[in-house]
Parts: sequence; C-alpha cells; structure tokens
Amino acid sequence: MAQRIKAASVQRLLIDKGHEFSEFEAGEWDPGFRVAQAGRRGVHVFYDGPGEADQLEAITTELRAAGYHVVPTQQERGGRRRLEVTRP
Repeated sequence: MAQRIKAASVQRLLIDKGHEFSEFEAGEWDPGFRVAQAGRRGVHVFYDGPGEADQLEAITTELRAAGYHVVPTQQERGGRRRLEVTRP
C-alpha cells in the first residue's frame, strides 16, 4: 500500500529542482507547475503554459529519481493532462 504523501512536499521538491510554480493572477494561471492533493496517498501535478507535455515528462523524470511513483493520466472527457504521484 502506498505511503501518505503531501502536496507541499512534492511542490517543495520541484521548486528546489528549479521548476517555476504557477500562480493565479489577473484571471489566468502563470506558466509553471502546480500541485493538488488527491487524497491522503496521492498528489496530482499539472503544468500550465506552453510545452506542457515536455514539462510533465521532465517533472516525471525528477520525481521518479526522488523515489516517487508517477503515472501520467488525463482528466475525464479530454480534460487536462496531469501526473498522479504516490510514494510506494
């Protein structure tokens, strides 16, 4: 069973690796990543801005190197791409 994981921990790791955090300003998201808690044992990572697929791939590589389990998914009905992150 997966361990508990906090979105803040994933966010801090990605910022430490040099990724820009996306913030909501002037009615839209700035380019960068953002995280959302998905229950006690999961976190979703999104990328806002150009190069979404490439950025999510780079984030996947860094999270896996740090020991996280990462599965690329997409929200229902053709929604946003995201990463589902857990800790084995």
